[in-house]
Amino acid sequence: MLSIQAGLNGLSFFVLEHFSGNVIDVIFENFKKALTPEKLLNKMIKILDTHESLQERFSKVQVIHSNEMQTVIPSALFDEANLSDYLKYNTKIFKTDFITYDVIQNIDIVLAYVPFMNINNYVFDRFGSFEYKHSATVLIEKILQLEKNNTEPKVFINIECSCFEIIITKNNNLLLYNRFEYSTKEDFVYYILFTAEQLELNPEYFKCVLIGLDNENDDLFSIVYKYVRNTTLLKSEDMNYSHNESTKNFTLLNSY
Repeated sequence: MLSIQAGLNGLSFFVLEHFSGNVIDVIFENFKKALTPEKLLNKMIKILDTHESLQERFSKVQVIHSNEMQTVIPSALFDEANLSDYLKYNTKIFKTDFITYDVIQNIDIVLAYVPFMNINNYVFDRFGSFEYKHSATVLIEKILQLEKNNTEPKVFINIECSCFEIIITKNNNLLLYNRFEYSTKEDFVYYILFTAEQLELNPEYFKCVLIGLDNENDDLFSIVYKYVRNTTLLKSEDMNYSHNESTKNFTLLNSY
């Protein structure tokens, strides 16, 4: 089985043996600056053509789209006919954009988003039928699974190279999901504290879990811990699969 996570800031590939569940390969590449969708496709083709583990015939292929062109909607307010209306207030979309949605499991929430259609079209031409979803869908479903018995509010931060996602849960419900771009550690902690303030969460008490860092010596961990004392790192055993005991590429490695 092959899972591809595509974002303008990076590409990741996850190869899993279908029957044994053994991890065959994990390949990831972060870009120094965001690419265009066209250059992203060219980069993906080059990686697919040059890695032996990606030359196999796969029983299942899926694409995980990672971008800011998404929003969550309560199911009770969702109407498929109004997809563009949900997105136009918080992201720039064009009349030609294809908009789709994921139904998030075990919770009454839908995620509307714009996938990279050039990536989808190429994957179909190369591999045949495949599945696709947004990375936020994978992230939210996995966090809710981890928190299904927790009644207290908890803040999860999924960190990538130039952006992070914040997920706040309570009583097995999603209180908030958002995605922020950041360039400094000060930006990073500001967005976390500002979001907590909007939900009236006291930094002295709420628990904050950072995903994607290797250890507590990281500058991002240090600055969050300075303001939020109940800050910890996610344990690798809380992932479906891990690579070198790391929680990096969290959504990719939890996509199966």
